[in-house]
Amino acid sequence: MEIVKDLLLVLHFVGLASLLGGFLVQMKPKEKVVNAAMLHGALTQLVTGVALVGVDQAIGDPVNNVKIGIKLVVLLVITALVFRFRGREHAPTGVWGAIGGLTLVNIVIAVFWHAAS
Repeated sequence: MEIVKDLLLVLHFVGLASLLGGFLVQMKPKEKVVNAAMLHGALTQLVTGVALVGVDQAIGDPVNNVKIGIKLVVLLVITALVFRFRGREHAPTGVWGAIGGLTLVNIVIAVFWHAAS
């Protein structure tokens, strides 16, 4: 089961790279867009994150439900924004910034919040 957990974690990081990379490539253009990398990254993060929690609980590893709940809500907001503005000719700069900012918030929560419950 550990190999499944490790594989899910790698895929979770790939989703993060796609979401953040899709955001970062939009920094230079004046008109921002929500690109396919952001959409696929958000969906990959969502699916693999839920699966990681399930695997952790299945093998008896402690899960901090408050931390996971907050990260899930942040990711659901990111996913909703990405879905709402995908495929448009351009996205408002505030929406684009919110997607990137919330992505960074989720990274900070993942790295700095260590307390397990």
